[in-house]
Amino acid sequence: MRRIMQKRCLRAIGWLLAGMACSSMAIAQQAFPSKPLRIISIFAAGGGNDFLCRSVAAKLTEHLKQQVIVENRAGANGIIGTDAVARAAPDGYTMGLIPSGHVVNAAIVPKLPFDPVKDFTTLSMLGSSPLVLVVHPSLPVKSVAELRAFAKARPGELTYVSAGVGASGHLGGALFDLLAGTKMLHIPYKGMGPALIDLVSGQVTMSFATAASVGGHIRSGRLRALATTGEKRSPALAQLPTVGETVSGYEFRLWYGFVGPAKIPPEIVGRLNAELVKALNAPDTKKRIESQGVDVESSTPEAFAKLLVSDAGRWARVVKQAGIVAR
Repeated sequence: MRRIMQKRCLRAIGWLLAGMACSSMAIAQQAFPSKPLRIISIFAAGGGNDFLCRSVAAKLTEHLKQQVIVENRAGANGIIGTDAVARAAPDGYTMGLIPSGHVVNAAIVPKLPFDPVKDFTTLSMLGSSPLVLVVHPSLPVKSVAELRAFAKARPGELTYVSAGVGASGHLGGALFDLLAGTKMLHIPYKGMGPALIDLVSGQVTMSFATAASVGGHIRSGRLRALATTGEKRSPALAQLPTVGETVSGYEFRLWYGFVGPAKIPPEIVGRLNAELVKALNAPDTKKRIESQGVDVESSTPEAFAKLLVSDAGRWARVVKQAGIVAR
């Protein structure tokens, strides 16, 4: 009898401990976050990435009742900050905002300190924006079809500028060459500021640039806009066709998304995704982001992961075919 009672007592203690453990886990999950979080902006303060990070951080702070701090880790075209995200503890307290250039770095930089897909947990897309194909008004073309014909008849003569090797403007032009059968000359600058000065003055021919950087020049007539680069026409520039309406298969957009280090627990990923989606779709946050020419596109972690993988493969092929190498 004593032995039976001992077994029953031990079994009851086991159930009690198991129940306590489950309760502790539930409390721990409910308590997240229990301390300040940080979003790493992989570029310098004052830039577009920083603006987007701070817009979302302010709303997350309001919703989570915990301070969400933006930490700038600029350098090496975003690689330094992205590496800091990859090396952080996988506890959900560190996120980073990566641009589409994240997967391009993997294609042109020989030895990255991280794997662009495997070393990160995708949390949510933030949004995307197309580029605008602009030319100097002295160029006698008023459509993508005319530009393609003009460039084909003068291989190597037309010049397009970008903020540097592997920058979005470089990739936009390289993709155009590959799909349109043209051969234009890429001229990299140290930033779009000096590149646009030369473009507006007519020293160079054209560019694939963000709407925010060339909008004023288009309105003043100093540059002529021919098309946008997205899959669909941009609501903000609905009068412009897409490049893809003329050059079959052409589609290029910049995107931004939130990631954390690899192996964040699924329940925390779910919580962060829900909070990011809520913050991004709050009317005031959405208005701030769209003021920068970025269309808000929150997503599931799985959808963002799919985009990351597909774009990594796509740009690796483009970089290889175009012969783009880091300098």
